[in-house]
Amino acid sequence: MSLNQNNQSLNKLFNWTAVVFLVYCMLVAVSTVSGGFKIFSGGASGAEQIFQFATNPFVALILGTLATALVQSSSTVTAVTVGLVAGGLPVSIAIPLIMGANMGTTITNTIVSIGHIREKEDFKRAFSAATVHDFFNLIAVAIFLPLEIMFGILEKLASSAAHLFVGSADISMKGLNFMKPLTKPGVNLVTDLLSFIPGKMAGIAMVIAGVGIILFSVTFLGKVLKKVLVGKAKDILHNTIGKGPVSGIASGALVTVMVQSSSTTTSLMIPLAGSGMFSTRQIYPFTLGANIGTTITALLAATAISGEMAEAALTIALVHFLFNFLAVALIYGVPFLRELPLKASEHLAEVGTKNKLLAFSYVVGTFFVLPGLILVGVR
Repeated sequence: MSLNQNNQSLNKLFNWTAVVFLVYCMLVAVSTVSGGFKIFSGGASGAEQIFQFATNPFVALILGTLATALVQSSSTVTAVTVGLVAGGLPVSIAIPLIMGANMGTTITNTIVSIGHIREKEDFKRAFSAATVHDFFNLIAVAIFLPLEIMFGILEKLASSAAHLFVGSADISMKGLNFMKPLTKPGVNLVTDLLSFIPGKMAGIAMVIAGVGIILFSVTFLGKVLKKVLVGKAKDILHNTIGKGPVSGIASGALVTVMVQSSSTTTSLMIPLAGSGMFSTRQIYPFTLGANIGTTITALLAATAISGEMAEAALTIALVHFLFNFLAVALIYGVPFLRELPLKASEHLAEVGTKNKLLAFSYVVGTFFVLPGLILVGVR
């Protein structure tokens, strides 16, 4: 009997070690993809060049989406936008850029969901849980961008608040950002292995390697999670994330503030959805919390900026916060609107499961091809 117990204990230890290792692999993969995109696109300077074509709110929205998809960091795009506002970019153009950044950041968890593509039902659940974020942000933009163009609600509220609070705080989250140091050794290992590839091609190679690691880690993580998330472990997770909307939103916001990346937070949920531990409906509030959490990080970071950029930085950060907070309050608060992202994502997952090429086309077309064509048209 004791031998069996020892074997069970060893199996549990092995499985949990595998979970930690595979989660780490996925975090490294996400960071590798992000780093590859940055090398290929030119990072912050590349985003700034793209923004030169932001001549009206609609184009700014598309360019914000494209820049974030390329740079793989809404924080970078937000920081660039703050700098451009300080340099004279009208806030009315900067706000759609921020909204576009919100849309572009959702690509990461959609890429992670592709890792389940070999298992039909797993892929259907994962793709639905990933794209519910896309559709929520799309509906939020469809509601708030016209209101902003007509009435300037977000700009007026954010500007008034920034004027009151600028200089009154000096808080920065940079010291709490443990995610980059944690994943840096793994990312450096991948980078060193690909160091023989010259120039921007190295960036493409990093993206391919990152996607490969995602496919590997997600495939095995789903299987291991089914073994370890039983009994008390499953109950704790469900009480934290799946207990209800308030708990889910609060958990998503808190975790995102801790890891300082909504892409990371939402990506970690996809294997749980794919393995059947959580439904899209349960993941939905957690995703919305991540949307709010990523703006709190930027808000706290903006308060540490002093000088002539301080008020502009705080205004844009407040716009980002108000946009996401009010979108959650309105869309999730109204039953009819609440159901729209769920129905749209489930329908897309149904179609994408039957036609895998369509799922790939959605990712590439929505985040790269369409915005790229618009950029070429503007040129």
